Amino acid sequence: MAKEATDLTTIDLFSDEKRPGRPKTNPLPRNVQIKINKRNQVKRDRSNGLKRVEFKIHHTLFEQLDQRAKAEQMSRGELIEALLIKSLASSQN
Repeated sequence: MAKEATDLTTIDLFSDEKRPGRPKTNPLPRNVQIKINKRNQVKRDRSNGLKRVEFKIHHTLFEQLDQRAKAEQMSRGELIEALLIKSLASSQN
């Protein structure tokens, strides 16, 4: 089978050819970039007074939270935070 210059479905045949496009702007590999970005996000959250909390819930509860958050046009995290604040405020009375 001959190599056809217009055949773009067999990219492996053209791996040595230069393609037009956006040049590589970061010398680090993508997985390292992701780690650095996540670390920076955690630092920004800490400086804003936020703490990360993780927990597991049943998928039906997750779906209910998701639906309610969409109905109230907020993120799931914001909804959970609002529910916790409301619950804590009512338990202190």
